[in-house]
Amino acid sequence: MDRLAIISDIHGNITALNAVLDDIASREISRIICLGDYVTKGCNPDLVIDKIREKCEIALLGNCDDVIAHPDNTHKKFWSAKKIGPERANYLHNFPVSTEFYMSGRLIRLFHASPKGLSNIFNPMFSNENTIYSGTEIHSPWEMFENTEFIGKTPNDPIPDIVGYGHIHTPNIVRFANKMLFNPGSVGVPVEMLNPGDINDKTNRFSTLSSYIILEGTYGSKELSSFAINLVRIPYDIEKEIAYLEASDMPFRKKVIKELRTACSL
Repeated sequence: MDRLAIISDIHGNITALNAVLDDIASREISRIICLGDYVTKGCNPDLVIDKIREKCEIALLGNCDDVIAHPDNTHKKFWSAKKIGPERANYLHNFPVSTEFYMSGRLIRLFHASPKGLSNIFNPMFSNENTIYSGTEIHSPWEMFENTEFIGKTPNDPIPDIVGYGHIHTPNIVRFANKMLFNPGSVGVPVEMLNPGDINDKTNRFSTLSSYIILEGTYGSKELSSFAINLVRIPYDIEKEIAYLEASDMPFRKKVIKELRTACSL
């Protein structure tokens, strides 16, 4: 049986990334796919990109990567863009927006946010009817399975059985109508506080853990066979990462430090 690790939303947090990669290696998993967002928030996007280049079989484009690395934005003075430099920016800009493969008879499709774009919001843990993000909310899980021009698909292409996406930083696995939707959560900036802002609330003790997904099955096979999907949560040295932030000149670092300690982006 083959095993594949799916990670996402590292956001410059090299400490968390190293912890997750060490955990993946301890399970003897060598195939890794990342769903995007390597930059912004954390202060080591250069180290993150270098590690992704070394470890990931496939790396997809995220919305933050698109903003920082897009050639049209080279005149803008983004801190992360300066930190990664032009060579890494060009490397990021050329990432694909989606990938798909068969595993144990299931067609699995992966992208950063949705088949419609890099910034759409769909969170099955909450009602999406009244969200106030960017006006790009997705209200039905069926929209996540659509064949769209954005991901290079036509209406005649096969519809996936399983869809994996990142962007919302909240890990989940949802099954409905013989379909499955999963989100590995965030390696670098988990966001799922049950009681936002109260770090002493015991119900929040798991919320700051990094997370990723393991897929188990026969990679590349269209024949139906045994398949499993598992969510993994692991701790990392948050204070070590905060020390990097405090020693940097990165803007908004105090806000990021709060996010790391509380798993709340408010």
